[in-house]
Amino acid sequence: MIGRLAGRIDYRAADHVLIDVGGVGYLVYCSDRTLAALPGVGEHAAVYTDLLVREDLLQLFGFTTLAEKEWHRLLMSVQGVGAKASMAILGTLGPEGVGRAIALGDAGSIKAAKGIGPKTAQRVVHELKDKAPEVMAMGATDVAATAPVLGPDVDAVMEDPVPVQTPSAGTSAAQAEALSALTNLGYMPSEAAAAVARAAGEGEGDTPGLIRAALKLLAPN
Repeated sequence: MIGRLAGRIDYRAADHVLIDVGGVGYLVYCSDRTLAALPGVGEHAAVYTDLLVREDLLQLFGFTTLAEKEWHRLLMSVQGVGAKASMAILGTLGPEGVGRAIALGDAGSIKAAKGIGPKTAQRVVHELKDKAPEVMAMGATDVAATAPVLGPDVDAVMEDPVPVQTPSAGTSAAQAEALSALTNLGYMPSEAAAAVARAAGEGEGDTPGLIRAALKLLAPN
């Protein structure tokens, strides 16, 4: 299995790039968002990859983060969602948007992707809702993994999309990651912090567990 590629971009097309890795060119299909994030022709890039294997086809798909790759894998596990549909959903919403829509049961946002009907959108939300906290936890720690993916100048352009409160010295890493994931869902830092603290007080310790419990506490809001 090819899990990651790093090399020079030889050319870009509407839905894929050709990455030269040690003299071997790999055709990598990407979502619109991923393509926009990659550097130009002749520059170095690295992407996480997923290999689609069929009887008459081998096709590589590229992602800027491990969370995006995991969402692609999960989306394709839903009946009616193939690689093209998964790329459309990720291209429309991005990994954070997919996590937000699924965690909040927002099938309408999933349906906004090209080629996704209402029944398929409902299946995506229904079948993946319980798995969302794990991927959201992955996304909360994905910033470090993103830096080498976008090339050497990424530190100059990467910013935290949602300002969050700095955790106190006594706050665990898991609580900080859960807080980051919840604020990226659109919750106010104060209400997210209160929900995470309550979840921790009720015995949740790891990041996915904290996110899952906090979402249940925040659901009425």
